[in-house]
Amino acid sequence: MKVTIERATLLKALSHAQSVVERRNTIPILSNVLMRADGGTLSLTATDLDIEILEKVPADIEQPGAATASAVTLFDIVKKLPDGGQILLETRGETGRLAIESGKSSFQLAILPDQDFPALTNQSDDGVHFTMPANALRRLIDKTRFAMSQEETRYYLNGIYLHAELDGGSPSLRAVATDGHRLARLDADLPNGAEDIPGVIVPRKAVLELRRLLEDAGDEIEITVSESRIRFFSNDIQLTSKLIDGTFPDYRRVIPDGNDRVLTVDNADFRRAVDRVSTVSADKTRSVKLSLEDDMLKLLVNNPEAGSATEELSVDYQAEKLDIGFNAKYLLDIANQVDGETAVFHFADSASPTVVTDAEDPRALYVLMPLRV
Repeated sequence: MKVTIERATLLKALSHAQSVVERRNTIPILSNVLMRADGGTLSLTATDLDIEILEKVPADIEQPGAATASAVTLFDIVKKLPDGGQILLETRGETGRLAIESGKSSFQLAILPDQDFPALTNQSDDGVHFTMPANALRRLIDKTRFAMSQEETRYYLNGIYLHAELDGGSPSLRAVATDGHRLARLDADLPNGAEDIPGVIVPRKAVLELRRLLEDAGDEIEITVSESRIRFFSNDIQLTSKLIDGTFPDYRRVIPDGNDRVLTVDNADFRRAVDRVSTVSADKTRSVKLSLEDDMLKLLVNNPEAGSATEELSVDYQAEKLDIGFNAKYLLDIANQVDGETAVFHFADSASPTVVTDAEDPRALYVLMPLRV
């Protein structure tokens, strides 16, 4: 293999590849990126056996071929080479190494046989195939990923649940995430052809890698969903991920529909107030109490070790007096998702789940479990 490629082009592709590989693994080749040169294109593939990324970039192919080398080391080398340069990648049989040359810099990297590189991608198009706007997919991820769980014991919550919602109003593609303490739900227009997708759980790592790739994606994303895998494709970048093999809980059961105490508050003012008073909250619970009565919200924090804080906000609240506690971080996470000027809280009582909505976005909904205060 002998290839000449622009530094910026190679660096971007390697940045995607090196983020997929696991830094620590017992299979050495999984630390490598597979480079395959053919027909004016250099293909780079990286995998951890659960996720695979394949990216094709233009290059001057002097001699077709393939090689694998350490993704992280190669990325670090290219990152430190001067901007605007051309990079030569060449496998040399006499040394059994990959040569990287640019300007007066020259490196030799150990390689492993390309035929030993594992293939995760099933090139079959079996499954449900549809296309959706990249900004809609980006929004589904951004508004729900904060609620994904990180607990290994409840692995089926360690991702975003995607499914077609055909009941109720207009059909939608729905994303749901929960960690048992808070829940995020967001709807997007249902793409043509997505009516039959099975409910699938996209793993946390795949969600985070996909979000990074969406920064460089085109206007449309092609998606193929089967029972065990999901594939995203745009701008010659393909991300394939295994799905979480588990059953996502019936999230509808935890969304209350009878919460009749309604608080309407300026979201920016609320977010800043919570942030201020939580400065003295206990690190473990970060508890903040909301005390509501007659168009007045008082936020209170009492930490015997650090001190106390109170702040009052003028709000729209006409229901009976209510005191309810929440984790300040969870409150801020949800407040940060509200794009409109006004957040609407729907309470039942101090011990029941609270629903939070965006007054300007009826497709977004959040549920927050209270703390005992």
